[in-house]
Amino acid sequence: MTTDTTALSERERMIHRFADLVRTGDVEEYEGELRLGIDLGTANIVVSVVDADDRPVAGGWVHSTVVRDGVVVDWAGATSAVRALTNDVQERLGHHFDKASVSIPPGIAAGDVKVFENVVVASDLDVAEVVDEPVAAARALGIADGCVIDIGHGTTGVSVLEKGRVKLSVDEATGGHHMTLVLSGAYQVPYEEAEAMKKDPARRDDVVGIIRPTLDKMASIAERSLKGVDVPIVYLVGGSSSFPNAPDVFAARLGRPVLRPAEPLFVTPLGIPMTAKETH
Repeated sequence: MTTDTTALSERERMIHRFADLVRTGDVEEYEGELRLGIDLGTANIVVSVVDADDRPVAGGWVHSTVVRDGVVVDWAGATSAVRALTNDVQERLGHHFDKASVSIPPGIAAGDVKVFENVVVASDLDVAEVVDEPVAAARALGIADGCVIDIGHGTTGVSVLEKGRVKLSVDEATGGHHMTLVLSGAYQVPYEEAEAMKKDPARRDDVVGIIRPTLDKMASIAERSLKGVDVPIVYLVGGSSSFPNAPDVFAARLGRPVLRPAEPLFVTPLGIPMTAKETH
């Protein structure tokens, strides 16, 4: 398993650059074939483009609630958003895509996997690859073996990978949504106001103490999932892991180092179109 923090920092720079590309709409110069990835998340839909060397070239995103508990619940909304995001990156790049890779939550039923594929097809794209979310995260991080904990809007996913494949997967319903519910109750404000508060850097100090018990519950999910599993280091990804105390909360529970990239929301989306290769 990779434990070289220098290697991770190089990957972090790529992830950070991809985040900048998504937020600004800029595009990078590229070499060779371009590949498109689609991440249908619970809170956001993100598209990513990498070149032949797996370097980030472009991206785009939109807030969305088309997926809930690993199931596409708004077919029209999903296809419309994917089509719009794809058209946007195509225009910015001056390049037409005829296929895309799509990520899926690990362990979902075959019928639900087919729905994710159908969203891609209905957006006028062929399916290049279906990628488990933790596998995509591992590709972006440059690891083939280890543990990836993905804190999404709806769930906390714990995955152990071996040679680039998911060996163990646990997904439980505690995520950023539950943090927002806690904030809403603590401050007696509507859900939407609590969600905005959670994302506001200026309110970070107000938020971290209140959501810590929710983070600890997520860490307890990971602790239970990893009982008896030998993983010396853990990688924390997902937008809801962005709080500054998240790595320490997980490390205290797990009794092992926890590494979190600076832009955890963009790790999985970046890895979706990357090529599968075993790293060391």
